[in-house]
Amino acid sequence: MKRDYRLILGIAAGLTAAAFVAHWNDVHRRDLPAEFAEEQLSLNGPAMKRITLAFNAIAADWYWMSSLQYVGRKMINYEDTHAGKLRLSDLSSLDLHLLPALLQTATTLDPKFLDPYYYGALILPDVDANEAIGLLNQGIAANPEQWKLYQHLGYIYWQRHEYQKASEVYETGGKLPGAPLWMLAMSARMKAEGGAGQAAREMYAHLYEASDDLNVKGMVEKQLMRLDSLDERGKIRQVLSDYAKSTGHCAASWKEVAVTLRAARVRLDASGAPTDPANTPYRLITSDCNVDLDDNSPVPH
Repeated sequence: MKRDYRLILGIAAGLTAAAFVAHWNDVHRRDLPAEFAEEQLSLNGPAMKRITLAFNAIAADWYWMSSLQYVGRKMINYEDTHAGKLRLSDLSSLDLHLLPALLQTATTLDPKFLDPYYYGALILPDVDANEAIGLLNQGIAANPEQWKLYQHLGYIYWQRHEYQKASEVYETGGKLPGAPLWMLAMSARMKAEGGAGQAAREMYAHLYEASDDLNVKGMVEKQLMRLDSLDERGKIRQVLSDYAKSTGHCAASWKEVAVTLRAARVRLDASGAPTDPANTPYRLITSDCNVDLDDNSPVPH
């Protein structure tokens, strides 16, 4: 991300303008019920664009960072107030109702700023899929040459199981100058395989490889770990099922099936317990011959 911060006078003037806006907002703010206090986080994009004038890029960066901090605070608050672990594969429980406005404001202020579009493509579907689609279409309208925006839009349609639409988006993006050949290949795969597991893995792998944003890479990496874990647990369940059929009871410990697990090429630790993609031992459920992720595992459930 390359932003222009060379004009020190411009920055100073921008900060002065921001201070003025904040002061005006404090003076004119009416008393609101506590549940609405959070709504004062931001003005909408067009209003901010008129106020900030030549400082749109700086203001866009501020709203972008605010969106990251907003999600981070929500995650910390969830962990502090809930006994269960947050499911990173579904962030709908965080109540991120302000996130669409924050990202829309950032991209309205600076339509060429790509990071908010990419981040929104991964987070917003859990909040409002239509908002996510709208944000990506806004990005494509402002940056029609950016094939990665089509990649992320196709990903959203794939998540919604709209495989034909995903295929069309990948095909359109794949025809852009500089687009990798796999974009057209993904278009064909969406038509042929839809939501098949291997198609999902390839989807996330390409998202990871194409992104320069560490936030996006981190989220995609977790999804790849989740897919790998699903495959591993499928193998482990088969071993546990076969053991129960041959002995008449469920395995009471991993040691009882360690040899078979090793033969099935399941990764084991020194104690003979199978480990997930984050090297955390899986949890053996002895009551019904099953396996699950450990509650402390960073792999998304």
